Amino acid sequence: MAEPEFNMTGVRIERWLRSLTRAGQVVIRDGRLALLTSYGTEIDSAPIQTVQAHKPLFAARDRALATLNGHRYSLTLGTPELFLKAVRAARPPHA
Repeated sequence: MAEPEFNMTGVRIERWLRSLTRAGQVVIRDGRLALLTSYGTEIDSAPIQTVQAHKPLFAARDRALATLNGHRYSLTLGTPELFLKAVRAARPPHA
């Protein structure tokens, strides 16, 4: 398996008002973004070009939103700017 292009641990992952994990992991590897629990079990994953990620206007500074396979996840990260930058960098250039 290839080295991850981006890996952040200790991420709180929520879907609507339900917390899925308080110490999860966000991994970008081989053109896919994966959300994992603290035990390494996959919550959801999708090809990076189909993922929508942004920083909400009216939310805490450490929060980002990501939409994978039609499901919206709230990610509480230490530095959401690094996550958003990694998502942009992992996308293939437009032809």
